[in-house]
Amino acid sequence: MTASIQTTDAPSSEARSDSRAVLLEARGVKKSYAIGDREIPVLKGVDLSIHDGEIVALLGSSGAGKSTLLHLLGLLDRPTEGDVLLASNPTAKSSVRQRARMRRAGIGFVFQFYHLIPELTALQNVLLGTMMRDSVLSWMGRRGSARARAKELLDQVGLSERQGHRPPQLSGGEKQRVAIARALISEPKVILADEPTGNLDSETAREVLELLFQINRDRGIAFLLVTHDEGVAARCDRIIRMRDGTVVDDDVPTTQAAPTGA
Repeated sequence: MTASIQTTDAPSSEARSDSRAVLLEARGVKKSYAIGDREIPVLKGVDLSIHDGEIVALLGSSGAGKSTLLHLLGLLDRPTEGDVLLASNPTAKSSVRQRARMRRAGIGFVFQFYHLIPELTALQNVLLGTMMRDSVLSWMGRRGSARARAKELLDQVGLSERQGHRPPQLSGGEKQRVAIARALISEPKVILADEPTGNLDSETAREVLELLFQINRDRGIAFLLVTHDEGVAARCDRIIRMRDGTVVDDDVPTTQAAPTGA
């Protein structure tokens, strides 16, 4: 069952003011990995910012550093040099626990491979997004309201009749909709979407992308969307292009085009 999705284009970039608050920012971010006695640089000094309510496309060829950058922006890893700021708060020197707390409070994730737990139902997978935020006592006190909220989100993404199904019983598009609902339940300010349609056929990819754009319009949640599709990028407020571990372009698109798929 699919949600009723509008197909109107996203608002033009002129309608999104750069004076909006900066939600997420990279300042001089570098990342290297040690392989034996060699140091392999992946990011070579990245500066970028994501503003409140905007949707930004991140483009670049394989190996450009996009996924590494998303891991750093999502506070899943630390930069070798530089810093990532969430709501103006530096994070590079924060502990693992502090970064986890900040991540749960402000950032949602949607991945290419869904990352659902196969033994859990769609509803239970969505609930994981809020269970990890609470202590056991706190969770017990709000379990009923969280469950109602998870059901509401699954209904909004078109899965009201699939809440009791487990991931092996769902199509790729349905799995990604579960992942989107899971990202939304913690009410993030920004969602990092890493190739969210990479495993989907073109028609399902179009529907999932329309859902992401609709969420951006209706809820004002900012998105950083990794994509290879120039048509999708053209609908975003900005396009950031990466090459060889650096940002080579950060500008508004010149056209607003409908997406052609993943």
